[in-house]
Amino acid sequence: MLQLKITRSILCTLFILFTLTSCSKKITFQKSTVVPAAEGRVKIDKDDNGNYSVNVKVNNLAKPSRLQPERKLYVVWMETENNGIKNLGRLKSSSGFFSDDLEGSLSTISPFKAKRVFITAENESNLQYPGSIVVLSTSDFN
Repeated sequence: MLQLKITRSILCTLFILFTLTSCSKKITFQKSTVVPAAEGRVKIDKDDNGNYSVNVKVNNLAKPSRLQPERKLYVVWMETENNGIKNLGRLKSSSGFFSDDLEGSLSTISPFKAKRVFITAENESNLQYPGSIVVLSTSDFN
């Protein structure tokens, strides 16, 4: 009887964990030719309202002013399945106290389903279309 209760508890726990993580996608960025040391991931969760929570974290970015040609900031973009390319916003960057390694993050909500996420180096953040310097990109999510 006790073993049946333990087995049931374990199965319920596993079901809950599976349910909580099944709607979440965690995708890593491909290696960059522009900033080879840069690495990061994108996590996308669908919420109860049908929107998508997008969380981007990146490490080892070069400062955009060190790129050729020089830029001022990084912008995160999302290629959607049916609605084109959307500007998700400026990558919030910081460097560690003991390190010059630039870290970046962005958390936002989108009503659109992502097909791919990528980061470009730009001089402005309020652009409608991405520039040509793609620093990091995921592969297609499908």
